[in-house]
Amino acid sequence: MAGVRIVTDSACDLRDAVTSELGIAVVPLSIRFGSEEYTDRVDLTVEQFYEKMAATDALPETAAPAPGAFAEAFTAAADDGADAIICINISSELSATMQSATSAANDLGDRLPIIVFDSQSITMGLGTQVLEAAKAAADGATTDAIIEMLTDLRERTRVFGALDSLDNLKKGGRIGGAQAMIGTMLSIKPTVDISTGKVEEAAKHRTRRKSLTALRDRVAADGAVEHLAVLHANAGDIDEFLDLMSERYDRDSIHVDLIGPVIGTHAGAGTMGACWVVPA
Repeated sequence: MAGVRIVTDSACDLRDAVTSELGIAVVPLSIRFGSEEYTDRVDLTVEQFYEKMAATDALPETAAPAPGAFAEAFTAAADDGADAIICINISSELSATMQSATSAANDLGDRLPIIVFDSQSITMGLGTQVLEAAKAAADGATTDAIIEMLTDLRERTRVFGALDSLDNLKKGGRIGGAQAMIGTMLSIKPTVDISTGKVEEAAKHRTRRKSLTALRDRVAADGAVEHLAVLHANAGDIDEFLDLMSERYDRDSIHVDLIGPVIGTHAGAGTMGACWVVPA
């Protein structure tokens, strides 16, 4: 199939049915529970991940794909007749995944143009960029046009998460600018901002309800947002949050899904996330 092909990684939190329909190749990260290693969404589903995390005290770990995994995806696209490849990855501030993709692109770049793009985002912030790029590619857009669109979209993408605790972020070394929140009262419910691709402190609240209400209000502060998604780490109060959101937004217009293992490992169970794009 000629044209531009889109490749990404499993931190995009897109379901297989969606990626298959749009011809998006997804290179999976690895998830480790102690000595047990799983390939994200290949031999460990999202639902199985949360079951395992609830059943063990061990903090799961993630590992970036090897360059060879990206080389395999790039080669398959080239063999299928692709004229060029755009690989859109999880923020380089949070994972070595983009380094692996870049290494593979450098090795195969003589065969066809391969552009590796830093989404500076995670979960559906990344997923939205991937979907829009794939739709543009399907419509015959050039690599330059798609990269221009992605660069604009990246600047307008917002990702916030209301965490149940900072434990997983702290233990996993992804605490970033939220470091100052450690040591506060144990009852504090932190909110983090990952809109620039780094974990930054956004707010602290004394109760979960206040945290979720503030998250809803942060979305609403940007008005009639686009590509609104709510993703959660097996949060028991997801319906309560959607009720809050429906006070401002049509519930049917909100994409709802589980946060995948890659981000769920670091965010921890109970995290409630919102991703959206600020209108141009």
